[in-house]
Amino acid sequence: MPSLKDLRNRISSVKATQKITKAMQMVAAAKLRRAQMAAEAARPFAERMEKVLANLAAGVGSGGPALLAGNGKDQVHLLVVATAERGLCGAFNSSISRLARDHAVRLMGQGKTVKILCIGKKGADILRRQFGGQIIDVVDLRAVKRLGYEHADPIGKRIIAMFEAGEFDVCTLFFSRFRSVIAQVPTALRLIPAELPASDTPATGNGVIYEYEPDEETILASLLPQNISIQIFRALLENAASEQGARMSAMDSATRNAGEMIKKQTMKYNRSRQAMITKELIEIISGAEAL
Repeated sequence: MPSLKDLRNRISSVKATQKITKAMQMVAAAKLRRAQMAAEAARPFAERMEKVLANLAAGVGSGGPALLAGNGKDQVHLLVVATAERGLCGAFNSSISRLARDHAVRLMGQGKTVKILCIGKKGADILRRQFGGQIIDVVDLRAVKRLGYEHADPIGKRIIAMFEAGEFDVCTLFFSRFRSVIAQVPTALRLIPAELPASDTPATGNGVIYEYEPDEETILASLLPQNISIQIFRALLENAASEQGARMSAMDSATRNAGEMIKKQTMKYNRSRQAMITKELIEIISGAEAL
């Protein structure tokens, strides 16, 4: 049975931890609003870019640039796994890594070659246990205080350069789509060949016919590289909002758990103290009666 001093030390330690988790929850709540606004502001532009590319692709047909149609092969897959640089955010990092891991295991089971490019330290740490030989690099964004397009564009250009050099055939991006503070959805988006939504055509009854100048292939060749950087930028913003939402929820749970632990330890301390006092009183009374 622990002594009263041990119980006091344990209660003090849990109280100090509770102060830290409460402070982290408040910081995450303050950062969440700005991150959520940035993610929601990026969605319309990224979605509209996809629709424009879908309309252009419909005009081109089955052909088109290699970034749209692929190189005709499906042997080497590049998985771009975007996670956080820090932990203490619940299952945010592990859920994205699990989705990428399951995808990689399925591809390797089919005899495919898998390469992994990690954006964020935590995802690399998780995947390195099983896919250490497949990780080609880790993009470190720990020094970035506020995400911008200038941080996503070099990653997009690097992926395009690798594709043009024949280092992979298919590229898939993994990130977490922000839904709410308690709901973040791990998402897989194929970047190369481009995975585009259904185009707006007159057959649907609400479509519009567009005429492009210059031709569709020329515009696609210009927009497709930019779209890859835009989708990566959108994924980073979605991740930033999801990370803060997950951290806020996790720290709230940790704070409440610490409060419950403090109550239990305090009750245990009071009972032990009362038992010791009662024992001392019994000893004093017994000694007095013996005299």
